[in-house]
Amino acid sequence: MSGLMSRILDSMLIHLIQEFDMSPRIDWLSRLLDMVPVRGHLDLRCFYGAPWRIEEDRAKPGEIPYHIVLGGSAVLEDATGGPRKRLAPGDIVLLFHGGAHVLHDGSGAPPAPAHQRAGLNLTISENAGTGDRLDMLCGRFVFTAPHERLLRDYLPARLVVQAADHSAPTAQPGTSAQLAGLVSLMRIESALDSLGGRAMLNALSTAMFALTLRLASEAAEAPAGLLALAGHPRLAPALAALFHEPDHSWTLPELARLCHMSRATMARHFQEKLGRSASDLLTDIRMMLAAQELRKASVSTGAVAVAVGYQSEAAFQRAFKKRMGITPAAWRRAAHTSAGGKIAAIAADT
Repeated sequence: MSGLMSRILDSMLIHLIQEFDMSPRIDWLSRLLDMVPVRGHLDLRCFYGAPWRIEEDRAKPGEIPYHIVLGGSAVLEDATGGPRKRLAPGDIVLLFHGGAHVLHDGSGAPPAPAHQRAGLNLTISENAGTGDRLDMLCGRFVFTAPHERLLRDYLPARLVVQAADHSAPTAQPGTSAQLAGLVSLMRIESALDSLGGRAMLNALSTAMFALTLRLASEAAEAPAGLLALAGHPRLAPALAALFHEPDHSWTLPELARLCHMSRATMARHFQEKLGRSASDLLTDIRMMLAAQELRKASVSTGAVAVAVGYQSEAAFQRAFKKRMGITPAAWRRAAHTSAGGKIAAIAADT
């Protein structure tokens, strides 16, 4: 009886908080980044003359590599089996799959030896090549390892966007120009050994993650996954509802009414754009939110279950273990003792 009473009180408290919550309604991407915090790290600036070649091993768990071509060009080959991609100045590539990949000048000639030197805020890599010049920034985005599957399930394996030259006379204001401005700041800051420079570069990298996803969602042909849903005007209301109210037991008819389409059309669009159902997305959103709430020692597992839409704590625990590969209790313990590496190790062993 005491357990039932505790769950009732938890539910009442959560509903009271929600009723008096005057915070603004935020968009789906901001909500996602609240649930899955991503931190950017700029590690390397490359100054190469052709011929050159960079071979990157598979990323560590919880890391997404990125590259920004500031000047020159590069050819990208990655382990996903996708076509070779020539990158031009302003191109930004995010490798959500985290697999091994190669960047080179495209000549096929043996690369000139490169050497590295440590700057105050990042590492500089240079070679003795005398051919076409490359100027490129390399870094990574870091997030808690168990969120790795969720992000990679819902975002494209490889994402390339173009940051327009915001100084060009024909440039239009918008996300592309904003991204170009941010990259310009990264170019300037990475060339200096200024006080606070590393913190600045990492903060700019983190902002770049959100801007890159925003720009990709605005493309005429948005990539598959969440970006495709966000870029579809008729499906966007359902995406916003799922992220804003994950505790609601959303049904297909409710979501279809929000989008002014039939249930069959709604289900087909979700499957085509996302590769899974609205119910699958709702469950994963709930698990991402629950993972964040479980870090709070003052919030019971029962309260977390209610907050993400489960009336039964046992049902929540089963869903969490299935999606995250780790029990809520183990997640909470690991989160309070160390960072994502320990959580990843526990998840791999369960």
